[in-house]
Amino acid sequence: MDPKQYMFFIITERDERIPSLHPGQICYLKEDQYLRKVEQDSKVLPVKWLGSKEYEVQVDCLHPLSPVDAAFLQALDTEEERLDAFLKKSALEAAAGLKEGAHVYVKDMETWHLGVLLYIGSRNRMVATDCFCGTFFRIELQLQAKTEEVWVPFTCVKPASEAPVQAGDRVVFFQNNEKHGRRGMVMDLQEENGEPVAYISTDMNDQGEKGGTITVPLGFVLKEENLPSDVEPMDTGIGMDTGADTGPANSRFDYGINVNSRVRVGLGKGPVQGTVRWIGHLPGTDGIRVGLELDQKVGVGDGKLNGIRYFLCPPRQGLFVKMSSCSLDIHDSGTRGKVPAYSTKQYTLDCDGRPESENVPPINSEDVKQLLVGRMKGIQGHCNSCYMDAALFSLFSCSSVLDSLLFKPAEPKDKPIQRTLLRDIVNPLRREGYVEAGSVMKLRKQLQESGYCATFTTDEKDPEEFLSLIMNKILSLEPPIKLCTGGSVQSSFCYQIFLDETHNLILPTVQQLIEQSFYSSHLKLAEVPSCLILQMPRFGKNFKMFQKIIPSLELDITGLLSEGPQQCLLCGRLASEECVECFKDSAFSRNCFKYYCQTCSTQVHSHPSRRSHIRSPSFVPEGWSQAIAPPRDAMELFAVLCIDTSHYVSFLKYGPGTTDWAFFDSMSDRVGDVDGYNIPEVRLCPEVGRYLEMPVTELAYLQPRDMDEVAKRLLCDAYMYLYQSPSVSLYH
Repeated sequence: MDPKQYMFFIITERDERIPSLHPGQICYLKEDQYLRKVEQDSKVLPVKWLGSKEYEVQVDCLHPLSPVDAAFLQALDTEEERLDAFLKKSALEAAAGLKEGAHVYVKDMETWHLGVLLYIGSRNRMVATDCFCGTFFRIELQLQAKTEEVWVPFTCVKPASEAPVQAGDRVVFFQNNEKHGRRGMVMDLQEENGEPVAYISTDMNDQGEKGGTITVPLGFVLKEENLPSDVEPMDTGIGMDTGADTGPANSRFDYGINVNSRVRVGLGKGPVQGTVRWIGHLPGTDGIRVGLELDQKVGVGDGKLNGIRYFLCPPRQGLFVKMSSCSLDIHDSGTRGKVPAYSTKQYTLDCDGRPESENVPPINSEDVKQLLVGRMKGIQGHCNSCYMDAALFSLFSCSSVLDSLLFKPAEPKDKPIQRTLLRDIVNPLRREGYVEAGSVMKLRKQLQESGYCATFTTDEKDPEEFLSLIMNKILSLEPPIKLCTGGSVQSSFCYQIFLDETHNLILPTVQQLIEQSFYSSHLKLAEVPSCLILQMPRFGKNFKMFQKIIPSLELDITGLLSEGPQQCLLCGRLASEECVECFKDSAFSRNCFKYYCQTCSTQVHSHPSRRSHIRSPSFVPEGWSQAIAPPRDAMELFAVLCIDTSHYVSFLKYGPGTTDWAFFDSMSDRVGDVDGYNIPEVRLCPEVGRYLEMPVTELAYLQPRDMDEVAKRLLCDAYMYLYQSPSVSLYH
């Protein structure tokens, strides 16, 4: 079959009328059939899949695919794998950019090997003309002493630019077809002659003496912990812990190491000394890392890694390593706690001898149940503090998207506020899963005494009022939301959704609300925000515009961006035209911003009711291939604030599943009367997933009184939705 003559779809929902239909199946129909159905405003499409006859499937159960993506997905073994890969999208986008001859990494079991991409296409070129075949990758693996060819689907391939090791990793590397690898530490990653290489400080050179720094292609480098069981490294006498304690690596305190500690770390030329300037988790790495300012110029930077500055030191004296690679320098205690003048401005000890820049990472999704769930968990409420408790819990417990607030330079009068926020609220919340009421009251008193508001210790406020004060007036954070309107760009910390009187929404999703609001207000986003805080449409706290709002776990903002390539709404190919007037057409009511390729636009606007629509050209990057579907930009939901009878609670979206929800109430219960105290509680609420998976028509007719209490609060009382860029997510 010629893919160019067909339209492809993936099944995303069950059609109860067709038992053999399963989410994840790839189906197709002739393009001319499809266009006729579009002209007729049909609610079903006559599609077929491999081994099936033709079925009339509801349009709502189908999502369009480009021929390229359809062939990639068809190569996967099961419907579950296809649906999962389609929803995640990152592997599909990476695969679409691969070309024959490129260096790639191939996954074999749990190990990634370097290889060369020889061919992209069907495994069997002699196939029936009516057969739709999956696209595979034929790759020549570059193993230690031989080459080997394998065929794999796109989920087992990634560009060689996505390095399997990072600076600071203890590794084993192979050279000259040697059977036994040698150990070392990655100092830096670069590219030479178009190939990725690692600069490694070796434990031993070719003569068996202490080594120096060498360059090794990344395909011949493995993390020590990923070394296959049948391969033995040379016994250099230097293990991956380089003399450090061998206890568990999940706590910095197991090593006795803190910011400003003096430590030793083993490099190829022997151990070197340095001062710890930063402790935390690095994106794309596992375990706790430390940023060191070395005493000698034997490092690889100045405290900056992958374009992000973590600390500041002289050039070639910075180094990032695993904490387990460091040991306390007990012979150099005289300088411990002293900070060189080069770094004093940003990294000092406070008056209590505690590091101001201590960085406790957010709670991982795997640790939520153990660390965060239960009574006396979360933030304890006191005296109308629920708005602040819910906001702080939502922003900082499991997300790092606004962590820059905690460490950016502040005015002298505001430093105590920043220090209280970090030391007394965020760090205890992430470390112990609990913050006592006195810590929040301390912050409220500081805000009041600094003159920002005379009633912070007594009165209830709105979450957006508190967040705007912290982010804007006190810590002067750069607003994450950039809105294009009337030729100018305006900045904002949160976006209030407004709808005009012409909307026809009854049970909206958050996706529909923001699209409707942007459309009616003539707004676009100038760039993808790192954090997107949305206020739901309400008339005050007590009057809701909608009885229920369906959470959008992923917010597709591609159509909201002022620039960038767009996908055709119908076929998924590169769009060349935009028509916002199609928003008013009932046949196309699911999206406000309508982008079409030339073929689909011609067909859609051939209908008499749409011939007068005014269309405008959309952005098309120079040289962009029609065969490559444009990437989608999406935000990830991580928390929701809700209000009912002037009491705020919050929901935490801590994992990727529809059931991965936690509910937090800072005043869930109370012990005693006037002199008593509130009991905060965090509890899992997987029952929310049942409502999110419910058909929309069934959910629309469901009365709030018949819903589970916690799920009702999420769907009926939503006040503020918090989204983040997937790049800072802890569960991807």
